[in-house]
Amino acid sequence: MTVGVLVADDQEIVRTGLTMILNAQPGIEVVGEAGDGRRAVDLARRLRPDVCLFDIRMPLLDGIEATRALAGPDVPDPMAVVVITTFDLDEYVYAALRAGARGFLLKDAGPTLLAQAVHAAAEGDALIAPAVTTRLLTAFVEAGPAGPPRQPVDPLTDREEQVLAAVARGRTNNEIAGDLYITLSTVKTHIASLMAKLGARNRVEIAMWAYETRRVVPGR
Repeated sequence: MTVGVLVADDQEIVRTGLTMILNAQPGIEVVGEAGDGRRAVDLARRLRPDVCLFDIRMPLLDGIEATRALAGPDVPDPMAVVVITTFDLDEYVYAALRAGARGFLLKDAGPTLLAQAVHAAAEGDALIAPAVTTRLLTAFVEAGPAGPPRQPVDPLTDREEQVLAAVARGRTNNEIAGDLYITLSTVKTHIASLMAKLGARNRVEIAMWAYETRRVVPGR
């Protein structure tokens, strides 16, 4: 199956470069381009791409607001959004994930990581640039939750706790299956159960809950 991608960046040379890189990857096709956030949202709603690749800083509507419009908490049918930026700032990462993004990459990530992030987002996984992951987790722990972390509707099983920790550390479904010696379908079943118990809409929200409840602590 070919993954259709919408690329949005206010710099034409960057859009062209990202489009060329993505179109050269097996199983990926750029289906639309936008130079500002408002156009990106309009195109996304019309084209319904499998993945939206958004820059942070765009005119009319920035990447965070565009992400929130397409994948935020109030969106009934959220799209998969990966945010890409030259700015390695933790507040951008946090805001992007809170807005509903399924991935966060720096523009120097390279073709391989870019393709991995697109495929991961299309499959419901999440990929955050390794360069920012450790600092991001540290920021979650130091800041603490905004309020009391929500409690699961039912207690998590031991296996669900293991899957939760793996998701929070950025492991993909295939990697979790290999780590825990279980099938891919079993991993997906556990993640679906975690989403239901935690009221999470995607694996990023599962990971954030793990950080906020201190089930995952950086360095351990």
